[in-house]
Amino acid sequence: MCPIGGALFDGFSRGLTSHLVCHCLLIETNQGLVLVDTGFGLRDIQAPRSRLSPFFIAFNNIQFDRQYSAIDQIERLGFSPEEVRHIILTHLDFDHAGGLEDFPNATVHVMQTEIEATRDRQGFIAHRRYRPGQWDEVKSWKFYAANGESWFGFEAVRDLEGLPPEILFIPLTGHTRGHAGVAIETSEGWLLHAGDAYFYRDEMKPEYHCTPGLKAYQWMMEVDRKARLLNQDRLRQLTLSNDAKLFCSHDAIEFKAYAEQSANENRSSSSVSGRS
Repeated sequence: MCPIGGALFDGFSRGLTSHLVCHCLLIETNQGLVLVDTGFGLRDIQAPRSRLSPFFIAFNNIQFDRQYSAIDQIERLGFSPEEVRHIILTHLDFDHAGGLEDFPNATVHVMQTEIEATRDRQGFIAHRRYRPGQWDEVKSWKFYAANGESWFGFEAVRDLEGLPPEILFIPLTGHTRGHAGVAIETSEGWLLHAGDAYFYRDEMKPEYHCTPGLKAYQWMMEVDRKARLLNQDRLRQLTLSNDAKLFCSHDAIEFKAYAEQSANENRSSSSVSGRS
């Protein structure tokens, strides 16, 4: 997404347009591939105005190109879309759920309060952020309520059906009613996909700040400001404690850092495999 505003949005662009991403996460498990969020899908690219709100298409200056889709990225990694057995959604906004129908064999996991929010699409933003046509062909859903043992002081949903115990939902209300992060326990420690709980990398620093554009966008999209800001503060403390590494959905600098790290790990793994 390339909204007008340059550095006033993303903090680094030098031209009139800024650069935001839809940061998805692919996880290899014994239960198959697990995808966290989907970004925009092939049908969004093929017929955007029949799938998405013209307001958000224009406001976000969305770049409809197959190379940016989750399915294209997964194929480039050498996987088949049929290998994606589960999709976990931080929430159901148009830029997170657009690719659901690209993976017809997947079970979709989402918070119960989020699916309920999509059925009450009252108001200018709610009517345009949720696009039921993006998920009306999904065959298998799993819905969850917040309960169970906490995770570093956060509410947590453990034992997601069909998924390994190392993957948790972490409710982070505020951006939407059922917004949640997804925590993954890896060999290097905990990783948290924080979704839209924050938008800009410096919001997680002790002397935190956000660009004017992203600050305004978060304000426009929020459903509960008090909860959103409280959860941002709790995530900030989590970052400072080094209990988990985290990233948000739309920061291109964060995405680049994690993408480079992943690529380096893959190269290292290939090198070791070759020597053995």
